[in-house]
Amino acid sequence: MKFVEEHIDFENSIGPWLGKTSKIVDYYLHELLLKQGLDLSKEQMITLKKLHDRDGLNQNELALLTFRDKSSLARLLSKMEKKNYILRKQSKEDKRINEVFLTNKGRAVFKQSKPAIRKFMAIMEQNITSEERKHMIKILRKIQFNFTQEEVAL
Repeated sequence: MKFVEEHIDFENSIGPWLGKTSKIVDYYLHELLLKQGLDLSKEQMITLKKLHDRDGLNQNELALLTFRDKSSLARLLSKMEKKNYILRKQSKEDKRINEVFLTNKGRAVFKQSKPAIRKFMAIMEQNITSEERKHMIKILRKIQFNFTQEEVAL
């Protein structure tokens, strides 16, 4: 029996383009934060933003909002505690739950990151019209939905 290899045109699918773009975006943001003199990873910056918006989130809520599993979030929060960006406190209602709060240093670092984030967004979205941005977000949401539905179907 002769084996016929099926050709998969991976290079012209969305996947590699998303992956490469994601790596470039992550690298560029990291470089901008370093130039700003900030000891801050993208993941830490996102966590600071979520806590800035809603301080006192419990770790489960924060894991959902940052699309992280509980153990990787716990490791990230430990690093952030060592840097004195956040503080974890046991919930008064349920001792099994930790609530996460920004420290004064965490607030200051988040505030210092804003110019780098603004510059990052401006560079990323230059030469892209408002309509193109809206369309791209719509497509990316569809891709995310496709994968969340796939997980449910598994």
